[in-house]
Amino acid sequence: MSAPGVSVGFVQRPRADAANRLGFAVKVVGREGYKANDARRWQSGPHLRVSLGYLDRIFDYLADTEIRMYRISSDIAPYVTHPEMPQFHRQIEECRDELAALGKKARRLDLRLSMHPSQYIVLNAVDERIAAAAVGDFVYHAEFLDGLALGPEAKIVTHVGGVYGDRAAAMDRWVVAYEGLPDGVRRRLVLENDEVSWPVADTLAIHARTGVPLVFDNLHHAVLNPAAMPEPEALRACLATWPPGQMPKIHYSTQRVAEREVTRRVRATGEKRTSTQPAKAGQHDEYIDGDQFVTFLRASDGLPFDVMLEAKQKDLALLALRDAVLAGGVADRIW
Repeated sequence: MSAPGVSVGFVQRPRADAANRLGFAVKVVGREGYKANDARRWQSGPHLRVSLGYLDRIFDYLADTEIRMYRISSDIAPYVTHPEMPQFHRQIEECRDELAALGKKARRLDLRLSMHPSQYIVLNAVDERIAAAAVGDFVYHAEFLDGLALGPEAKIVTHVGGVYGDRAAAMDRWVVAYEGLPDGVRRRLVLENDEVSWPVADTLAIHARTGVPLVFDNLHHAVLNPAAMPEPEALRACLATWPPGQMPKIHYSTQRVAEREVTRRVRATGEKRTSTQPAKAGQHDEYIDGDQFVTFLRASDGLPFDVMLEAKQKDLALLALRDAVLAGGVADRIW
């Protein structure tokens, strides 16, 4: 599978301290047979050890394609936090040696790694059981990244959560919950603006109270920006929340505009039905619009940050974008 206009050559990398890394999330699309995690059902005994074998292979692919940034699947350790399946709870401890070896490889390849728990992991939930489960999930993510012995730039990205009819109270709950997190979690947790409830202005307010670093998402900001904050201003404000010595990261995507065909199975009959659906606001496109990205980079005035691309075609979208950036004359900004 390949994208139109994607060449086999790669942009020559400049110094690491002078450029933005480009990364992609979880799934390798450009080569067949790559898995991001052991996705077998619990009855088959899935395990982190199997997932680490898959991840090791992905690292080789990243080296081959000179990609230096990657988001690891949050399902890398199957069922590890499931409250009714204690047989899966010790996977990280059971894989200490494998984690250490893979972390050493990641450092040798100079990979920046991150994780992004599900939207259903809600720290500010009104239901205390849901909030407690979120804490447990964050602890798992932090322990996994610690097992790889990665530095503080290996982050866990999360959203604020719900509003629940009272924005101030919801923000207060997030702040209190964040302050109660273990140090190992707070060292890695970063907060992203979303496209439904919590814009950049609100995440900046949370940062002012907690110090949590912020991840700027360009598409979310385009969809939800009640304060009418210009994009360059919002970007600069979020980048300024990162501590000295840590390279900020952002999320970048292009809005889907084309309709798409969606096939779903009718539960009652088992029949498959295909329908055409219009694009929704905040929906990621297959690829990144190269012209828009070049314009975005130029407007950032040379500020340093890494870029996690969010596109349906994953690594293929990244490789296509590198060619577009090279043509756009800002190749010195990425690697």
